[in-house]
Parts: sequence; C-alpha cells; structure tokens
Amino acid sequence: MAGAYKTGKYRNIFKEYGYPEEEIQKRVEDTFNTIFYGNDERFYHEAGDDMGYMEDTGNHDVRTEGMSYGMMVCVQLDKKAEFDRLWKWVRTYMYIEDGPAKNYFAWSCQTNGKRNAEGPAPDGEEYFAMALFFASKRWGDGDGIFCYSKEAQNILRECVHKGEPGHSGEPMWEPSNKLIKFVTNMDFSDPSYHLPHFYELFAQRAYEEDRDFWKEAAAASRAYLHSACHEKTGLSAEYADYDGKPHTGHKEIFGRHDWYYSDAYRTIANIAMDHLWFDADPWQIKTAENLQKFYCEDQKDNWDGVFLIDGTPLDEKALHPVAIIAVNAEASLAADGKYAKQCVEKFWNTPLRTGDRRYYDNFLYMFAMLALSGNYRIY
Repeated sequence: MAGAYKTGKYRNIFKEYGYPEEEIQKRVEDTFNTIFYGNDERFYHEAGDDMGYMEDTGNHDVRTEGMSYGMMVCVQLDKKAEFDRLWKWVRTYMYIEDGPAKNYFAWSCQTNGKRNAEGPAPDGEEYFAMALFFASKRWGDGDGIFCYSKEAQNILRECVHKGEPGHSGEPMWEPSNKLIKFVTNMDFSDPSYHLPHFYELFAQRAYEEDRDFWKEAAAASRAYLHSACHEKTGLSAEYADYDGKPHTGHKEIFGRHDWYYSDAYRTIANIAMDHLWFDADPWQIKTAENLQKFYCEDQKDNWDGVFLIDGTPLDEKALHPVAIIAVNAEASLAADGKYAKQCVEKFWNTPLRTGDRRYYDNFLYMFAMLALSGNYRIY
C-alpha cells in the first residue's frame, strides 16, 4: 500500500480484523470523552470562559507535550472549541516573550499558569506546529493567535533560525546534521522526538525559505532511526547521541535514560505513522515486526518489563504499562508479521488506565485508537 499522503486512504485495522465499525467509532469517542469529560478520569480542565489545559496527573503540572497532544487529538476529531481553549492557554501562559528562548514555549507550568520552567522542550513545538497546520486546513485561519498557519510557520522559523547572526538563542534542530535535540542547549537527541512524517509536511507548509531544511530533516530523521533502533529487537533508548547510541551522560541532571523506558515507547508509534502516511522506508516494516516479536515471543510474559535496547531485561518495572500495549498495537500499521493481530487484540481488550499515572498512558492510548481506526489523518 502506498502512503496515505498519496492515496488518501487510511487503514482501519480494527475493521480489517473484524471489529464492527459502529463499535470502533464508539471506542474512539468514548476514549476522547473519558480523557476530556470523564467525571473521575479526565485530565482536560476548562479554565475561565475560553481556555483549558491538560494536566500531567503524575507530576501535577501542565506541559507543552500534553497541550500539543491535546490539540492534535482535537483537530483529528474536529473539536474546534477545545482546540482553541488549549491554544489560548498555551499562548497566554507558556509563550516566552523575551530572552534567549523568545518565541518558544515554557515546557512546564503549574495548573494556574505560573511557570515552572523558562525553557522549551522540542517535542512540544513540533506538535504545536503540526496541529496548527491541520487546524488551518480543517477550520480556516482566524485572527491573531487563531491565524493557525502563520502561528505554525512562526514556530518553525524559531526552531530553525535561532543562533544565527542577529537571532539569539539556541535552535531546536542541530544545524550540522538536521537532527532534533533533546533540549536546545545539549548535543544529543531523543529518538521519540523524531517525526519525519511531520517534517515532510513542514517542507510544504513552512515559510518558503525553510522548506529545504525540513525536507533534509525528514531524510536525516529516517536515517537516524536506523541507528537508534536495535537491529534485532526494534527497541530504542529514551535519549540517544547523534550516532544513535544510547546516551549515558547527564545522569546527575536527568537520571538514567539509556534504556527502553517511558519516552522511548513513542518511537515505534512514530515509525508506524510515518509508514502509514508516506511509506518511504521499507526498513520500518521489519523494525515493527522485530519489536512485536520481541514482546510476543521473547518476552511474552514480561510486557511490563524494562530493557536495554538489545533486549536484556532489567530488575525494573515499566512506569507506563498501558502505553506499551498501545504502541505495540500501533506498530501494526507497519508490521506485516504474525504478531500484528495479536498486538491489536491485546490493545482492544485493554481499558484506559486509571489513577495518578494515567496521563501519559492514555494519551498514547488515544493516539493508537485514532491511528488504528483510520482517524489519524493528514489535513
């Protein structure tokens, strides 16, 4: 199958595996409603007359990660009111108006809007930009901060051009290799930040002078993922150096991140989405199959384990076990092996997570539900 960008066709894997279409759509809607409006399990909250925020329920703050994820969910499901509430909250409380991080977004705030940080996290900016571009296509540009396409273009301009003469600060992509950084002032990456399927679209929608950069960034990210994902297991580290090897430094600041752990679960989901949208790299199919084999065969009774990227099990338990189930299912968008259906069935039979740690798991659950039902689309 050619990528959906060319064909306009988005696989509904649930339907392919025999689930009734009405039941599939109900699951998508119920998942959204639980996250946004469930009495006890929501983590979307309205603020005042025209704003809202997504709470990280494990850390009790508001992050650019979650706000941008919420916006992407809303634009995919045509929820303009909630999208605009989230974006206004971001622009009101997270937008940095001066200093070296000017025009970026503070990655963490308290739920009342007070900042916990004065610097950005690059995964927020790239999701903001893509969600805004989609909003422009679905709903049209409005005025001010609701001129979605211009807001997206401005974000991407900052990400690329900071650090150039007359433009103070640090770029979010390393200029020499076009790879996204983990944070702007450090020279290593996070494999789960790599979204070549977004960069392909940025190459068409960014300011014209930036489009070549994004085309190169898409190619660079696809090549980087070959190095970052283990050739047998498909696993990647949370943080990795520019050569793809697990990053072992900065433990005194961030703790350990050279293993397949929380951040890293997103990597295979992103690979699957790139395959779905663009089908540009046959390596993605084998990597998704390797990861599903690792879980369904090599570690069939240890899905909540923690591993080195070569598959060595560690004496730890995953902080986000539902997220693992979700991304292993989403890998079936790329995988063509014997475990694709098993992973989807396991996900279908897994409920949303409850309790304090539900935020991250349930966002990845929502994205998998959208993707596997044919509802995670290019606009």
